[in-house]
Amino acid sequence: MEFGKAFSFPFEDQDWIKKLGIAGLLLLVPILGTLVVMGWAIEVTRRVILRDPQPLPDWSNFGDYIMKGLQMWVIAFVYSLPIILVSACQQGALIFLQEGSNTDETMMTAIGILSACLACGMLLYSIFIGFFLPASFGRFAATGQMGAAFRFGDVLALVKAAPAAYLIVLLGSFVSALIGSLGIILCVIGVIFTYAYAMVVNAHLWGQAYNVASPGQGGIQQTF
Repeated sequence: MEFGKAFSFPFEDQDWIKKLGIAGLLLLVPILGTLVVMGWAIEVTRRVILRDPQPLPDWSNFGDYIMKGLQMWVIAFVYSLPIILVSACQQGALIFLQEGSNTDETMMTAIGILSACLACGMLLYSIFIGFFLPASFGRFAATGQMGAAFRFGDVLALVKAAPAAYLIVLLGSFVSALIGSLGIILCVIGVIFTYAYAMVVNAHLWGQAYNVASPGQGGIQQTF
């Protein structure tokens, strides 16, 4: 894994200002803009898996990026569904506690303990997602098929083959999130640049981890 490369590669492209600038402007468009940039970012992953010397794509395949971004959203939603459901249950329990002044004390204690357990479970599952979602995105990028991201045995095999690589991806996501948050400090400039930059950093790390985990698969299995 070349951790530093994921952060420096965009600036090696002579058109990096234009490419990241377009991505940043699109992120200002609610929902649709985010989907397009997600699809553009997964193209970075695909190119890294192909070992393309210029992994930062241009914006010539706008329609394709929309479709790939939508597929990525579905993948992320499915993997995050347990957190969504547990969070809903936890919120329901908290509301019950707040409004249950006349409820049996034992029942309220049990609900409070259950809520705490659910919070711990969400934390553990979030760590799980931090490993498995990048692997599933790598599968998607490598095959061009959304279904490949849900072949959990194959995704698990990637994580088991290179747990250290996916730990680096997880750490990289924290660093890139910190960089992305600088947009709040830098105001408009940050909105245009830092979040888009963080997305391609993560995408580069996904591709690197996939190559480490599956060196014998010969990169792309089916191109987009």
